[in-house]
Amino acid sequence: MIKSSLLNNTKYSFLKNINPYLFIAPAILILLALLVFPIIKVFQFSLYNNCIIIDKPEWVGLKHFHDLLSDSIFFKAFTNTVIFTFFSVIFHLILGFIFTLLLNQPINNKALAYFRIILILPWIFTATIVAINWRLLLDPMGIINYLLNQLGIINSYLEWFGSYYLALPALILVNIWRGYPFIMVSLLAGLQGIQNNLYEAAEVDGANEWQKIIYIKIPQLKPIILSVGVLDTIWTFRLFPLIWLTTGGGPGNSTEMLSTYTYKLAFEQFKFSKASALAVVILVVVTSLSYFYVKQQKQLE
Repeated sequence: MIKSSLLNNTKYSFLKNINPYLFIAPAILILLALLVFPIIKVFQFSLYNNCIIIDKPEWVGLKHFHDLLSDSIFFKAFTNTVIFTFFSVIFHLILGFIFTLLLNQPINNKALAYFRIILILPWIFTATIVAINWRLLLDPMGIINYLLNQLGIINSYLEWFGSYYLALPALILVNIWRGYPFIMVSLLAGLQGIQNNLYEAAEVDGANEWQKIIYIKIPQLKPIILSVGVLDTIWTFRLFPLIWLTTGGGPGNSTEMLSTYTYKLAFEQFKFSKASALAVVILVVVTSLSYFYVKQQKQLE
C-alpha cells in the first residue's frame, strides 16, 4: 500500500513537473528546425567543398576560413561593416537621445502626439519602402540635390549611390534616418520613469537644464543606453535588406558588407562552402555581442 502510494506520488510529481515543458515543446521544436539545425548545417558546409552540388562533398577542414584571410573583398566588406555599424549606432544614440529630450517637454499634448507620430514613421516603413524613397531623394535629379544646389552648397548634381566615395556615407545616412526611432522610444520610456524628486532636489541646489541632463538623465538612462546600443549594434552588423536594395554592395565594393558578400558568394558565384564559412564568421561576431548583451542584462537584475 505504501509502495503504491509512493509510486502514485512520484507519477503525479513527474507529470506536474513535465507540464511546463510540454507547453513550450512546440516552440522548442520550431526553433530547432528553423534555427539550430540550419546553423549546424552551415557550419558543416563550411568544412566541405562542393557541399551542395555533389552527393559526396570533399572534406577540406578550415580551408575556406583560410581563403577568407587572403580575400581582399572580405577585408573590404569587414571594414565597411565596422564603419557602417559604428557610425550608424553612434548617431542612432545621439539623435534618439536628442529627440527623446524634445518629446519629453511639457507642451500641448495634441501637438506632442503629432510630433511622436512623425518622428517614429521611419521605424514603421519596411526596408523596401525606405530604399525606394531614398533612391528617389538621392537621385542626381532628386529633391536633395536640387535643394543643395539652390542653397549654393554644391555646383553640380551628385550621384550619391553611384559614387565610389559618396555611396557609403549616403548609406549610413539612410540607415541613421531609419534606425533612430527605436532608440528614441526606448529612451523616452526610461526618461518618463525617472522620479520627479530627483529633479526637485536638483532645482533646490540650483541646477540648470544642462546639469540635469548630465547628472540625472544620462546616469539614470545608462542601463537602457547600453542595452539598446548593443542590440542596435547586433542588428546593424548583420543588416542586409536595406543595403541590398539601395546599393547592392556597389559601386565597385564601396558599400560591400559581410551580409551582401555572403549573398553574392552563395547565390551569384555559387561558392556555397565559402559563403558558409563567411556566415560562420558573422555568427561568431553576433554571438559574441549577444553574450555581452545577456551578461550586461544579468548585471542589471
